[in-house]
Amino acid sequence: MESLGEKLKAAREERGLSFEYVGRETNISAKYLEALEREDFSGFPGEPYLLGFLKNYGEYLGLNTDELLSIYRSLKLQEQPVPVEQLLKGPSPLPKIIGIAAIVIAVLGLGAGAYYFISRLPKKDPAPKSQVRTSSEYLMNTGFLERRLYPGDSILAADGADSYKLVFTSLGDAVTITTPRGPVILDLGQEVILDLNNDGFAKVRIIAADFVKNDSSQGALLRFELEITPQTLAAVEPELQIEVETVSAEGRETMTLIYTSQIASAQPFTLQAVFQSYCLFRYEILSERDRQGRQEQYYQRSEEINISAQNGIRLGISNAQAVKLQAMIGGKPYPFETGGAGEVVAADVRWIRDEENRYRLVMLRLD
Repeated sequence: MESLGEKLKAAREERGLSFEYVGRETNISAKYLEALEREDFSGFPGEPYLLGFLKNYGEYLGLNTDELLSIYRSLKLQEQPVPVEQLLKGPSPLPKIIGIAAIVIAVLGLGAGAYYFISRLPKKDPAPKSQVRTSSEYLMNTGFLERRLYPGDSILAADGADSYKLVFTSLGDAVTITTPRGPVILDLGQEVILDLNNDGFAKVRIIAADFVKNDSSQGALLRFELEITPQTLAAVEPELQIEVETVSAEGRETMTLIYTSQIASAQPFTLQAVFQSYCLFRYEILSERDRQGRQEQYYQRSEEINISAQNGIRLGISNAQAVKLQAMIGGKPYPFETGGAGEVVAADVRWIRDEENRYRLVMLRLD
């Protein structure tokens, strides 16, 4: 019976195809195609990607993909065979003896512990001592911070050379936060965007993610997000180049410009994804409370999805070249790329505002 690698190699050579040609046709890196024919599975980023590449390669060669997957699973089972001696040897009495001994020791320990506890009980309960908690200050010098805070705790948000102190003042029916622009009151699930120095740029987004009303002992889970402005671009990611639109010979830039709006506000847009081959694709709508949650699914060749958003979309793609992406704005398409063949990508497609108060739709790599 032919092995998995032999089946793939025979089908490819029968059609006179090279790894490079097949790689271009299937959007699978040639190194992964060679590894499948060598039955060397150690270099794949994970088994879901391996199975997806194997299925896509088999379909391209006209092979029975169910048979290929069955052969692969048989190979995995054969990697760790059980020795014949272990199968023939009867059960050892040692585990049973150890179990009985453990039970005896536990019973004796519980008895001794109970006696010690009872003998140490005080005749009169002392008055409970109040615990004084020391307030904490957390430095936020990256784009995101999520932490459970208690009244008195504070966040120091850095924006370029400036910094702003946000103090969690109290927790009643709502959360109260003192900021340089005055107090902010947030109900559960509510969010607010602050322009801390009144220069026209949003600096910090605050979200009250979780808290119990009128119970300050439990604190509140608060999320702080630094909005991308000219100052935070320089402080958080000095190498970001907003104007970059292509992939250079030296490598891929962190941020890619997709579209510059002609109006002074972000516009709703639709992200169109057309799949060229088997791909694990997930997305999450950003900063829209009524559309929370992550969607994840495997897609086949020729499948298509449309995702509408107001602020941005977070993407996760198992093979960057397995899907073609374009943003639809005002009825016009604006295509862009996220990475190379076989590359696993995490990225945000979102609006930012530049120093001239223009809104730009960009693709921001997260990896």
